[in-house]
Amino acid sequence: MAVRHRLVKASPQTVWNVLADGDRYSEWVVGTSSTQEMTGEWPRVDAEIAYEIRVGPLKLTNETVVRRCRKPDVLELEARAGVLGTARIAFELRPWGRYCLVILDEHPLQGVGGLLHNAGVEVVTQLRHRALLGRLAKVCESDARGERPDDDARKTPAAARSHAVGGADA
Repeated sequence: MAVRHRLVKASPQTVWNVLADGDRYSEWVVGTSSTQEMTGEWPRVDAEIAYEIRVGPLKLTNETVVRRCRKPDVLELEARAGVLGTARIAFELRPWGRYCLVILDEHPLQGVGGLLHNAGVEVVTQLRHRALLGRLAKVCESDARGERPDDDARKTPAAARSHAVGGADA
């Protein structure tokens, strides 16, 4: 089970606002190139986002579903990765003075990912979490300084997002 934490130099509310904005998912989730809300209203329970992951020439479309949401400090997601199965990804936000301690906990739930889970996979997951939390911190700290990019400049056009994830089943 991969657990990692990071002190983010932004308020818990700022961090929550980023996590609760499904359109910003690709800004901080490692490997995602585009996102599209599929069903529900993110981050309500059972809301889904589809996203595209690019690994070299490969393009994979996966989905993430909100399984638990306790505003403003707990968000638990189920990431679906096709034949690899699913994983639970939980974020806990704790006030730490004027900043926010983000605790990220991930483990496989179903499928091949759980069967193949070993120390090597754990190392890769820890490296991915380090990068993810670094990206999340950068986005949140930028927002806290009032440096958030213009909405039109940071978002992929809706038509391109729809085309990128084109309803493929993950």
